[in-house]
Amino acid sequence: MVYHLYITNKNYSSWSLRPWLLMKVLNIPFLEHLEYLTPGSYSQPQWKAFSPTAHVPCLHDISSSSDSDSEEKIILWESLSIVEHLSDMHPTSGIYPPINKAAAARAWARSSVAEMHASFNALRNEMGMNIGLRLQLLSPSESLVADLERINALWSEGLSRFGGPYLAGKNFCAVDAFFAPVVLRLQTYVNSIEYITDEKVKEYVQRILSLPELKEWVDEALKETIREPVHDEESLEGKKLLEDLRAV
Repeated sequence: MVYHLYITNKNYSSWSLRPWLLMKVLNIPFLEHLEYLTPGSYSQPQWKAFSPTAHVPCLHDISSSSDSDSEEKIILWESLSIVEHLSDMHPTSGIYPPINKAAAARAWARSSVAEMHASFNALRNEMGMNIGLRLQLLSPSESLVADLERINALWSEGLSRFGGPYLAGKNFCAVDAFFAPVVLRLQTYVNSIEYITDEKVKEYVQRILSLPELKEWVDEALKETIREPVHDEESLEGKKLLEDLRAV
């Protein structure tokens, strides 16, 4: 099988980062297709060429048929479905903790992945992904504070219950990949870390930031010179710009 992963600007795309990071850390080979945003709009109709919803990430799993020379293409167009498909295709790769040895950790990880996929709307709206900026939150909403407090509680629970150093135990898995964009947001919005009160959680944040694979993504994000003004304006609204680390 050959995997083709379609993503967009690494500076902005939290959704793209999730499967990319998971596959990189777990050594699941794939071909990367970086499709830059057309500036000025969230709508990217040209992506219909590879994604039925014109969204990223989108994974194409191209497998040779067992009884012929033909190829079958499986298309997955949501980050959660991509991870679940990879778990089916690579059951021993550690995408989730093993069901026969760590059923509780596996259930917790799956639930937490689903929560990240469906929740934390205030965090998404008020702390948009923008890796190259350093910003100060001026007046975070009650909803954002609640989201950050929930992050602190959830990560604290995982690290305490399953012993760390990752959220569901000793190995990096899907739940860590899904929350990696939050780690990067905590770095971008410098005073948001004030709501992370558990020292083990703060250590976890640094551990994820130190991953070579995440550093690779961040380095490539900082080298991007393409700007998307809609994303930049939303990141700056209600914030104080402290530093812009992006390439000119």
